[in-house]
Amino acid sequence: MLLKKLTETIGVSGGEQKVRNMIIEEISKKADHIYIDKIGNIIAYNSGIKNPNKRVMLCAHMDEVGLIVSNIDKYGLIKFKSVGGLDPRILLSKVVLIGDNLVTGVIGTKAVHLLEEEEKNKSLKIKDLYIDIGTSTKEETERLIKIGDYIGFNTKYEKLGTNLIKAKALDDRVGCAILINMLDRRYDFSLYTVFTVQEEIGLRGAKVAAFNVNPDIGLVIEGTTCSDVPGTAPSEYATILGNGPAISIMDSASYSDKGIAKALYRIGIDNNIPVQWKKTTFGGNESGVIHLTKEGIRTGAISIPCRYIHSPVSVMDRNDFLNCIKLVELFLENIERKTLYE
Repeated sequence: MLLKKLTETIGVSGGEQKVRNMIIEEISKKADHIYIDKIGNIIAYNSGIKNPNKRVMLCAHMDEVGLIVSNIDKYGLIKFKSVGGLDPRILLSKVVLIGDNLVTGVIGTKAVHLLEEEEKNKSLKIKDLYIDIGTSTKEETERLIKIGDYIGFNTKYEKLGTNLIKAKALDDRVGCAILINMLDRRYDFSLYTVFTVQEEIGLRGAKVAAFNVNPDIGLVIEGTTCSDVPGTAPSEYATILGNGPAISIMDSASYSDKGIAKALYRIGIDNNIPVQWKKTTFGGNESGVIHLTKEGIRTGAISIPCRYIHSPVSVMDRNDFLNCIKLVELFLENIERKTLYE
């Protein structure tokens, strides 16, 4: 399955090569034109049938949060830094894969029975952690690992219950999978599917790609926060798992084009596709840089709710994913209808 392959491949921000190669293989017979820009984005497009000068850009990022090797001590243990927004509290005892050769390691720290009383009440920080790959000297480790190697989580794609899926990097391999699907059809306008790099460390790829493509309309497809779990008041839920793809109104980086947001919601309601508004305004996505490009670009965002985002494993509802595909397809089919945006 496409989503399984995408999520099980490691592509930490700045090291997206394996994901990029996989996507290029998937789209090589679907897109008229494919090229990689200087920063590493894939820009793949099919020219429009009637109006090729009109450009619609779908955007999803290839990169994922992870870690990077920063030091190797005399005992062969590996120190690391985070790449993207990771909570150190969830890292302990996780199995990771390091570098191009995917060396297996385990994240460790001082054993609990050795902790001083004051240490037991403190939250772990990244400086308190290390990775053990089974070596005992610096020289042994350096034969396998080098400073700057990327570190990804060793998480398998699996079904949970009836409709749920657990995997790493659903943010945003789920968006990449949807973009790949969108290349199966032709439209009167030119459709650009842009698979970006370095979103998790500052929306960098999208900024370059939007300047290059300069679309008339941009639509970001993301994996987003879903905290419909104990400890969060229902009034504070960003999204609810299983209630359909979530349409953004605003976040800390952008205000979605009102016409695009209303059109997406209306298409969902009119076609019996479950759809919901994203109800929180924190965080951001690639809309934040796309809408500010050149003279400004009409931009919207639609997301798949994912529990436990920015961690070694997230959970999503497969029906939300399938309904997002339907919603984006219908949006593209009806994009020329002026009444859609009223």
